[in-house]
Amino acid sequence: MARRTRIETPGFHHIYNRGVERRFVYEEDDDKEKFLQLLCEVSEHYGFVVHAYTLMDNHYHLLIENKKENLSAGMRQINALYAQYFNKKYDRVGHLWQDRYKSWCVLDEHYLFTLFKYFEANPIKAGLAQTPGQYPWTMLYALKQGRVPECAKESFLLQWYDTAVLLEGMEMDLSEEEQKQLDEIKKSANRLKRSAVPLVPVVDLKGFFQGVKSKAERNKKILEAYRTGYTQSEIAKELGLSVSSVSRIVKNAKFKP
Repeated sequence: MARRTRIETPGFHHIYNRGVERRFVYEEDDDKEKFLQLLCEVSEHYGFVVHAYTLMDNHYHLLIENKKENLSAGMRQINALYAQYFNKKYDRVGHLWQDRYKSWCVLDEHYLFTLFKYFEANPIKAGLAQTPGQYPWTMLYALKQGRVPECAKESFLLQWYDTAVLLEGMEMDLSEEEQKQLDEIKKSANRLKRSAVPLVPVVDLKGFFQGVKSKAERNKKILEAYRTGYTQSEIAKELGLSVSSVSRIVKNAKFKP
């Protein structure tokens, strides 16, 4: 069966991933801290805004806003860099994540708060907290502690609400209507057409390298094209380089775990 096409449209996306065979992807708090660090580093490079998050032991939920059609490229980096860190730390080999991440495009901003409540309910349902904002690895906890990650400082939760209002809104469980909204968000991932929302223009691959005069400038443009979503093989073919050469340039230039 063919895989569902990723929705790259700029906007809000609910992103979910879990460990292979539902195993733990975070063994201790330091691992969750490392994931947030990598999340923010990648977000800075790709222009993502993290609006909310919840990190459970064997999965994560993220609410990310992208400005360009580069969501897959950025998420590929987050998952790969963290898997590299985790495998090295725990002396393991093989896949860490069960599959590619799952994502749902959130077309209605009114659903954002509902999605935030759903994220915050995860630790409570798992018996890891009794009240919203008590579990340390959620956006609400970070807000209460005044320790919001750098990549989340433009979150709508900071722009539209104060913490007291957020806490008041979290006192009630998801209503039947809110649960229906969440179901609609997931269904929309299968219905959404690429023409439904105006797209941010993407630079043609040839355009990245027009006027490039030096090797250093070329390497910089290679990384930029890769972060926009072009594959290493596509870049290599365009420049007449080997894939291994492009891979080496990308690896040496980008952030490391």
